[in-house]
Amino acid sequence: MLNNKADAIRLYYEILFSAWGCQHWWPAQSRFEMIVGAYLTQNTAWTNVEKALSNLRRERLLTIEGIRRASTRQLEALIRPSGYFRQKAQRLKTFVSFLDKHYGGSLSRMFARPSTELRDELLALNGVGPETADSILLYGGNHPMFVVDAYTRRILERHEIVTADASYEEIRELCEQALSENTLINTSTADTNRAFASAAPVSGVATSGTGPRGACHRPSRVSRAERSQIVQIFNDMHGLIVGVGKNYCLKSQPRCEQCPLQKYLPQPK
Repeated sequence: MLNNKADAIRLYYEILFSAWGCQHWWPAQSRFEMIVGAYLTQNTAWTNVEKALSNLRRERLLTIEGIRRASTRQLEALIRPSGYFRQKAQRLKTFVSFLDKHYGGSLSRMFARPSTELRDELLALNGVGPETADSILLYGGNHPMFVVDAYTRRILERHEIVTADASYEEIRELCEQALSENTLINTSTADTNRAFASAAPVSGVATSGTGPRGACHRPSRVSRAERSQIVQIFNDMHGLIVGVGKNYCLKSQPRCEQCPLQKYLPQPK
């Protein structure tokens, strides 16, 4: 019997990481591409985001300068596959204006800010909620902020670790506290990169046989970046949770009997 909620979260991380390895999130070749992806992935599937990113890359606009000089109409047309393209185009423009005004257009200067202060600044921007802000901080800036998404909430609710009325901040703080314990297995960037020596499967698809699984992406410049152990753990845990949510803990008709966490589900009362 697990002693508390933190014990359960730590155990789930170790089980999933041992089974699936490094997830190589975020799939991007630059920090700015990662930020653009965080905006575009709101309310859509990643496959649609990839189409929009490809359009921007083709027109050489997937840079701070590119978004700055592109007209709003041009930007809307290029990111149309991601949906809500008018709002997202304006939000990307707003982010670049914010970066120019407060940090001279430098992501390095922005990410040098203390985590909580920068988080507050990001949350004040139009179209940036907690999940987007924490994604930017964790994956773009290597700040120790855990990302809570719908999969996280669904899995933790079904395992009775959180209640249905738990807030985003309550879940985030619980996961950060649990995963910050020094009893976790070592998952340094060098170790996880070696674990991912073979080619990764298609994102979000569980595979049979050996090798990384879950919701892993192919290694990218951003996913290979050097980071602290705790940031790497937060990074991988988010990807591992997505792997469980996409492959087993479905919204309807969950595949509990195949899930690596099945044995830890609460018994029916």
